[in-house]
Amino acid sequence: MEILDRNRINCAKFAFSTRRVPHDAIKTLLVSGQTPKSGDLVLARVTALGSHKRIELPTGRRASLFPGDEIVLAYGNRYAPDQYEAYIPKTLEPCHMVAAGGVAALATTWHDRLTGPTEIEPIGLLGCAKRKPLNLVDFAVPAVPAPIESQVFAVFGTSMNAGKTATAAALVKGLTEAGHRVGAVKITGTGAGGDLWLMRDSGAVAAFDFTDAGFPSTFDVSPEAILAGATNLIRSLSRDGCSTIVLEVADGLYQSETDALARSAAFQSLLSGTFFAAGDAMGAVAGIAHLSALGHDVRGLSGALTRSPLAMREAGAATTVPLFTLTDLMNPDTVRGWISPASSDLACA
Repeated sequence: MEILDRNRINCAKFAFSTRRVPHDAIKTLLVSGQTPKSGDLVLARVTALGSHKRIELPTGRRASLFPGDEIVLAYGNRYAPDQYEAYIPKTLEPCHMVAAGGVAALATTWHDRLTGPTEIEPIGLLGCAKRKPLNLVDFAVPAVPAPIESQVFAVFGTSMNAGKTATAAALVKGLTEAGHRVGAVKITGTGAGGDLWLMRDSGAVAAFDFTDAGFPSTFDVSPEAILAGATNLIRSLSRDGCSTIVLEVADGLYQSETDALARSAAFQSLLSGTFFAAGDAMGAVAGIAHLSALGHDVRGLSGALTRSPLAMREAGAATTVPLFTLTDLMNPDTVRGWISPASSDLACA
């Protein structure tokens, strides 16, 4: 165990995933006998650059990385079909930065368009004055006992890059233009700031993601823990006066945590409706049928397929669920009919 030099911490590049951790809470460096856990903060040295040549800072700026840089990440597993499959190592052995938002793990497979992961050498876990490792969960949004009085809409999709975030952001914009105070939550995925910034830019008065519940990523986290964290974030937004909340669920319906949430009666009980994003007509039809069979009230179809008139025509001919372009969803006249009178008292003046 070492007492950390304050200059060393000030010079390190902190990742987005660590943004809730105040720097003055960091007192010690734990270097021996450590078994990393999801959410533990690690000080690491960049040894070789791979596909991630930049790190996303808490401000959202993407800072260039160089071999020898010291960076602060959070340990976590990663599941990303277009990026990396990665797992927390059992020791402070050399591993990888597997997400620009700040996740440390040992990559095992990756998409063939990638050059390979950026290599890092963990120096030690960051600890408090009591020599205990600091973990993201220690700085999560505090428990909120207030009831949920908002209407909540979820966005699922076929896979990465199906247009889930764009669909959620368009919903936020349309609901905001219709006069509602809108909050947004990305409840699963890998920590990164881009989606949150887009939700805020689209009109959300507040936006959270799972890192605000203490998870650097939600892969291999129990569905019960994910749901508990998401529910608390929804309660927080509802308490703060959001009449409507838009949730994004990452990855596709066959990803394990997404599948568990889609099947969860407790999760469905939070929702006023579900939207689905897809990149092609076949995926759209299959996804809608799957969600409907699980009991979801699927209100609409959108996503990447709406960029193609032909794909939209195919999907429209194969399903009775309304099909919306992003422009449609941003139109307040489109979304007004989805909000029940009970929530109108919370709408913005």
